[in-house]
Amino acid sequence: MPNLEHPAYPAADLLHLEGLVPCRESQVSTLLSIFGERQHFSFPSIFIYGHTSSGKTYVMKTLLTTLQLPHVFVNCVEYFTSRLLLEEILIQLQSCSPGAEQTSPVHCDTLNDFVRLFKQAVASQELQDQTLYIVLDRAEQLREMEANILPAFLRLQELTDRNVTVILLSEIVWELFRPNMGCFEPFTMYFPDYSIGHLQKILSQNHPPEYSADFYAAYINILLGVFYMVCRDLKELRHLAALNFAKYCEPVVRGEANERDTRKLWKNIEPHLKKAMQTVYLREISSSQWERLQHDGGEPGQLKGLSAHTHVELPYYSKFLLIAAYLASYNPVRTDKRFFLKHHGKIRKTNFMKKHEKTSNHLLGPKPFPLDRLLAILYSIVDNRVAPTANIFSQIILQTDSRQH
Repeated sequence: MPNLEHPAYPAADLLHLEGLVPCRESQVSTLLSIFGERQHFSFPSIFIYGHTSSGKTYVMKTLLTTLQLPHVFVNCVEYFTSRLLLEEILIQLQSCSPGAEQTSPVHCDTLNDFVRLFKQAVASQELQDQTLYIVLDRAEQLREMEANILPAFLRLQELTDRNVTVILLSEIVWELFRPNMGCFEPFTMYFPDYSIGHLQKILSQNHPPEYSADFYAAYINILLGVFYMVCRDLKELRHLAALNFAKYCEPVVRGEANERDTRKLWKNIEPHLKKAMQTVYLREISSSQWERLQHDGGEPGQLKGLSAHTHVELPYYSKFLLIAAYLASYNPVRTDKRFFLKHHGKIRKTNFMKKHEKTSNHLLGPKPFPLDRLLAILYSIVDNRVAPTANIFSQIILQTDSRQH
């Protein structure tokens, strides 16, 4: 019996949709209930959140495409300013309109322009008779835009007086997303992480046609037994499954074991899966390099330029704070104007040096410096505008405490 049922959509389409979104039938059923029939007004805004690789983007794309619902899908990382975002929505709306031959360039400088152009774009009878969905992926980037952008999207249905629903996809919870001045509260929906049973079911669907489904399911079971505690990312697990399956099949290909000889297959693949544990998420070697490494029987650290776990990435501002502290402690104050100002004027050359300056500053060791000087150097070496927030000062305190201990 199918899990997805809705009187507004054909049963064949719902059955096909159910096969495309395994282990997400409950979330899709909830969304269909919220959407209602095509011509009905839906909820003005929906906020969907969950960890990475929990199926948010895939489910929304598959749902809207399979049921042929008019929609616009925009990634807020790719269109990172309000102008780029609004113009991209209007450009995609042109392709949604029936009879649109070619999209023309759109210029939208303000939110008022967007509302006016949006009404014009959905003026066709087909778009007026059904709900239009605007999906904003990676919606946490909206917080970096103008303060009126997020509240406007949450109330776009009211502002335009059109049948439109805005869907925000994010990896953070709504409590961290909500603007300080308050806004219209969207309908919130959570996508939980896939359980090990869900991952087993999803990954087993990709079995090669030359092998039986049970054989590939046994391989996925072994793979998850090794990696599930350190990696829940579906994309990463799918990559690891494709990368190591050839090695798992080697005893069967050579005729040393059959597909049901699980013990021999496990003994053959176990050392290679342990090697693969060193490169989870890092992507420091390509698939071809990994296959060559397996064939030669080498270790991942033997590849040139592979740092494995010796490379630690610091937070963005922590790196620049350390650089600024180094520059402030080893350079005299009088050199700041010459090093960190673009237009510092003429520099007077002198033919003499003080006696104590003939020694390298690196040999004398670091000198103390005031906090204001550290922040001034930080602002000059970071390309983007840096606001003196609590995050910056907390990192300074943490670095100071670590040096004292």
